[in-house]
Amino acid sequence: MKLATYKDGSRDGQLVVVSRDLGLAHYATGIASRLQQALDDWNFIAPQLQDLYETLNHGKARHAFPFDPAQCMAPLPRAYQWADGSAYLNHVELVRAARNSEVPKTFYEDPLMYQGGSDDFIGPCEPARFLSEDWGIDFEAEVAVVTGDVPMGTSPEQALDSIRLLMLANDWSLRNLIPAELAKGFGFFQSKPATAFSPVAVTPDELGDAWQGGRVHLTLQSTWNGRKVGLCEAGPEMTFHFGQLIAHICKTRNVRAGSIVGSGTVSNKGVMDASSRTEWPKGYSCIAEKRAIETIQDGQPQTAFMKFGDTIRIEMKGKDGQSVFGAIEQSVAGPGR
Repeated sequence: MKLATYKDGSRDGQLVVVSRDLGLAHYATGIASRLQQALDDWNFIAPQLQDLYETLNHGKARHAFPFDPAQCMAPLPRAYQWADGSAYLNHVELVRAARNSEVPKTFYEDPLMYQGGSDDFIGPCEPARFLSEDWGIDFEAEVAVVTGDVPMGTSPEQALDSIRLLMLANDWSLRNLIPAELAKGFGFFQSKPATAFSPVAVTPDELGDAWQGGRVHLTLQSTWNGRKVGLCEAGPEMTFHFGQLIAHICKTRNVRAGSIVGSGTVSNKGVMDASSRTEWPKGYSCIAEKRAIETIQDGQPQTAFMKFGDTIRIEMKGKDGQSVFGAIEQSVAGPGR
């Protein structure tokens, strides 16, 4: 099934069920008013939401209305946890190669992860506001999952059973703030502002055979200022699957329902052309990766980071060509209310 959260003037919005083709929606108020409520009592509430979903898909929901992504908040407007991994090691390899730094062997054995702010997510069609262009504004196109309760010590295979929903993420980064923060040895903070998520979160079964081994085997599309810059395959090159990422979190603690876990920037390896120059036919899911490629090949980056007024669209289509999660469509803006 597909779920979204509509704006209603409150912090947590109203849960709606969305049809498979993203054409219609129906308030789930009689079942659960908020998504977190459903996650807290998933085994009881999810079947009721599924029944409404089937009714909606068959055109028999009496109070259905046209679905409007512009009315959406993030599916979980605020969450108990937002933990973002870096599961695509090609991205790590490129960024490190650009600064002549090797990737430690441990990175291939244990996932990289940071804990971001989860109290204030951005809706899929809301502007991303920043105080300065000088901070190095960069989008990051990712896949994310929402978990149920996961006990401490759960194995990666068992952790896969805890995945309730999947969605897309734009994990904004402020690249020019990162070096000074990491130099302190305490990780990201100011350099990782509020994250945006797709209009719709979907249960794993909606992906069919595209959901295999804890990975989404579909193409993640990134369109910057109307130009498609990324057509990255999310499945094959994901070094750590979502079960491994969740197990990494719960090694020393319980993970509670409503935790969001991100994949990190979706990234694909390049290929050698006839002139022995590496090309990246799949493009990129963040500007930092493009700049790393330019530095490796030409000695310095050429592509600038985002400016006020820039736009980014992030979307994933199923094998039938239809949008799975709806699109994140954001503009970059200066400070405002």
